[in-house]
Amino acid sequence: MATNLIGRHRRAELRRYRALARSGPPPDEVGHDERVVDRLAAGTAVGRLAQALANLSPGERDAVLLVAYGGLSYPEVAAALGVAEGTVASRLSRARTKLRDALGVEV
Repeated sequence: MATNLIGRHRRAELRRYRALARSGPPPDEVGHDERVVDRLAAGTAVGRLAQALANLSPGERDAVLLVAYGGLSYPEVAAALGVAEGTVASRLSRARTKLRDALGVEV
């Protein structure tokens, strides 16, 4: 009896997957105009972010990139840079303040 139940479940699941495959991707809810505006806004933001990162000190920039891009924890950043965890925390704090000011982001 359990084998029959599992078999029915597998067949039903297979039918659902095949139906999903035939239906194609979900409809695009965002229009072309909105995608163009989003892409232009993102391009502008990337330029501003790159300039803001360039204005940071090398130590601040390294800490920010290792945390944000590399996904490292404070202890890992400290080990990678050969500094104390407190130094990482203070560099990140200063960098965040500078980035917020440069990008016009309010907290």
